[in-house]
Amino acid sequence: MAVKLPNGATFEHAATYAAALPFSAVSNASEAICTVVGGTLVLGDILLVTSGWTALNNKVVRVKAATATAITLEAIDTTDTTVYPAGSGTGTLKKVLTWVQIPQITDFASSGGEQNYTDVAFLEAQQGFQIPTDKSAASMSITVADDPTLPYVPVVTAADTARTIQAARMNLPGTDKLYYGVFTSFSQQPSISRNNVMTKTVSMALQATATRYTS
Repeated sequence: MAVKLPNGATFEHAATYAAALPFSAVSNASEAICTVVGGTLVLGDILLVTSGWTALNNKVVRVKAATATAITLEAIDTTDTTVYPAGSGTGTLKKVLTWVQIPQITDFASSGGEQNYTDVAFLEAQQGFQIPTDKSAASMSITVADDPTLPYVPVVTAADTARTIQAARMNLPGTDKLYYGVFTSFSQQPSISRNNVMTKTVSMALQATATRYTS
């Protein structure tokens, strides 16, 4: 049993990517293996994945092992063929080349991701009940002190304009890292009030469940 404080955590947004590497097949395994041609990825590379499997699509993952023809996705369990139907998960792997830190964070808020339910009540029953359906859409809102000269500003501005899926990560104290596939939005107008720090907001709409690596 342990507790963690986020104090000292940093947040980064992908700045540049390599060209997408197609994979022609992906295995149903405790750690998925993607079949590629001419791969140059190496252990530890971070990838933004597109896939015919909805549960894998837009996830950000780490390479556990790599050859020119096979890429192992660390901790990505695809054994459930109901969620990951055999033969239909093909897509691309896009390596993150560089990251840029989003500094001077004054507030970090997450919302959504809660389990939704539907109510069920049978005619003969005296008590209704709920069964789980899906989970609500999730997002993050990062409030930052306004400084247009910082290196992250053109990166998130370009991501906002492009309206394409981006990779982002939270570096927690210690070794834990959380990876996200997101749509990024950046407010151009700072929040202004007397005697308070001027701030802007970087908003991120999650497009897949976060991936966490603890070492």
